[in-house]
Amino acid sequence: MLPAVRNNARLLSSTPTLFVRSLATEAVPTTTPDLPPPPPPKHPPRPKATRLYPRPRPAPSPHRTTLPRLPPTFGQNQLLPVSSSTRDLLEAIVAQFDAPIRYAFAYGSGVFEQDGYQDSKTNGKGTTTPPMLDFMFAVTHADHFHSMNMQQFASHYPLHARLLGSSYVSKVEEFGPGVWFNTYVKMNGVMIKYGVTTVDNLCSDLLNWRSLYLAGRMHKPIRIVKDDARVRLTQQVNLTSAIRAALLTLPAEFSETELFERIAGISYSGDPRMVLPAENRGKVGNIVKKQAPQFKELYHRLVVGLPGVHWSIHSTTIHQDMSPHTRSAHLKKLPSNLLAGVKSNYGQLSSSPSFEADESSYWVHLAGDERLPSVVQEEMSRIVRYPATVQTLKGVVSAGLGKSVRYGSAKIGKWWSGS
Repeated sequence: MLPAVRNNARLLSSTPTLFVRSLATEAVPTTTPDLPPPPPPKHPPRPKATRLYPRPRPAPSPHRTTLPRLPPTFGQNQLLPVSSSTRDLLEAIVAQFDAPIRYAFAYGSGVFEQDGYQDSKTNGKGTTTPPMLDFMFAVTHADHFHSMNMQQFASHYPLHARLLGSSYVSKVEEFGPGVWFNTYVKMNGVMIKYGVTTVDNLCSDLLNWRSLYLAGRMHKPIRIVKDDARVRLTQQVNLTSAIRAALLTLPAEFSETELFERIAGISYSGDPRMVLPAENRGKVGNIVKKQAPQFKELYHRLVVGLPGVHWSIHSTTIHQDMSPHTRSAHLKKLPSNLLAGVKSNYGQLSSSPSFEADESSYWVHLAGDERLPSVVQEEMSRIVRYPATVQTLKGVVSAGLGKSVRYGSAKIGKWWSGS
């Protein structure tokens, strides 16, 4: 008992001293300081590799890679109106897909009227058969989308695709322009056809005109059903590129109809279906004749924003500056794939100046050359030809033999009526 009492008394007597020391501005060590810690190793030890993660995981990037939110008014020209019934039908069809879709649009005669189409679709009973609705879906991962979609809508795929699985479908999709089509699908009482691509592939074509298969479709009026900021941004670039390419092939004065037909015809130049009996040869004129208001909504504000172009909102006539300096501003901003083709075409001529010697003089020289309109047309046809041919052949694989024969017969009918 005595040692315990003594210890308690000693603790109580030392309490004021500890309290005063705690209020001091500098601590006074009562013992010798510890030795400094050893320096860190020059190369920190790597985490032990495991069977699941054979390599160390990369450190997360401090920079954000997501696209910032676009202003509410950006790309308003792309939001073309349709009737309430059409809008509700399109949205109801897309909403049925459980597989994730980042961007979706509808296009073709089923969405926007085309001249002469109703007459060709009237049956013997005097009633009009509604045209097929065409959709394009842009997804993040094609394999994942097809895997889920096969579970939900197995009948949309031909038998061999179901047996081989979603990996096979996504691999076939990558060939050519990078699209897989499911056609003659009955949904909500109408017949539809929908293509599947990835957002990366879509944006690459919109920016660079890698194949002009998707970018060319989006040169014409479309109805956006599901929007995406990245696609809307690259689509605005695509529309401006179409204007620049068209201006380089048009004279100093031309009509808005000529502009629209030149833009709408970009994706059909070089398409083997326009030569073979597989497409209506008057399709471009039919599209523009009925969809001129939608074309003007798409392009007018973009056209007047370009240098050297004058187009009053109340006029159907457009004027452009034909000086080499002004035209060179359009030329050097063409999509990379088209621009590379133009440079290669002119590179075969010894009279062309060297690009490396004087880049500015090079573009001005090409812009003033009288061959430039035909060269631009030729190179656009070259871009379209191979991917369009591959996609036409892929139709037999993606649709199956029966649907391919049915679809081809319908196209031959359109070609015959257009001839």
